Amino acid sequence: MSAVGLRWLLPAATVAAFELWFCLRYLGANRPENDDGERVDADGGAAADDAGGGDVLDAVDDGRAVDRADSQTAVYESLGAPNLVTLTRGALFAALAGFGALAPRPGIAWLPAVLYGTGCVLDAVDGFLARRTDRRTVLGAKLDLAFDTTGFLVAPIVAVLWGQLPVWYLSLSAARYLFKLGRGLRRRRGKPVYDIPDSVVRRPLAGVQMAFITAALSPLLSPLATRPLAVIVLAPSLAVFARDYAVVAGWYGETERA
Repeated sequence: MSAVGLRWLLPAATVAAFELWFCLRYLGANRPENDDGERVDADGGAAADDAGGGDVLDAVDDGRAVDRADSQTAVYESLGAPNLVTLTRGALFAALAGFGALAPRPGIAWLPAVLYGTGCVLDAVDGFLARRTDRRTVLGAKLDLAFDTTGFLVAPIVAVLWGQLPVWYLSLSAARYLFKLGRGLRRRRGKPVYDIPDSVVRRPLAGVQMAFITAALSPLLSPLATRPLAVIVLAPSLAVFARDYAVVAGWYGETERA
């Protein structure tokens, strides 16, 4: 393998190894969701993850809950088509990570945008298949959210390294982890943690971010064009994170204890 191939392989393999570990960690959650709509966690985490938080920081604690539930609920013998599509998304994002170690050049200029854009499109496909085949699983929800977070971390980093986005755009990726970290610290310190109310803007904002990052990764937009657009796209998402954490901490709005 060439030196260029080795440089691409190291970050790609690192992300792929994490994704494989995450899947194996929660393999016992390959079971139907409860009739009451059991999702990733019962503390409002799924709502936060629509805005961009992930399950990564909660992996160990959530895993214990999964292990307890497995003794009571039958686990599917196969991953199923929806989860295979989600794993394909993870593979695309892992491949994208490798381009962060390469210098941009004409022969590969479109590949990051194609990889990330395809992964974003498949985000709708796995959900559609899960509903169509009645194969909505706890594992699928966890993988979907974790890989969304992976994509939102990897893609902006590649765009920054390629000079397509300003470094401060990475505050979006940092906000996802800081939200989960802050919520977890409140629990560990015995402070109240409140549920996040439903929002009509979280998913649309996530979709806007995906579309913008895909465009920023492509040669279509110059760095001079992406910088002002980044301000416009980033500000609402950071505002939602701040608002949601204020709700979680009980500083804002009508809250219900998680």
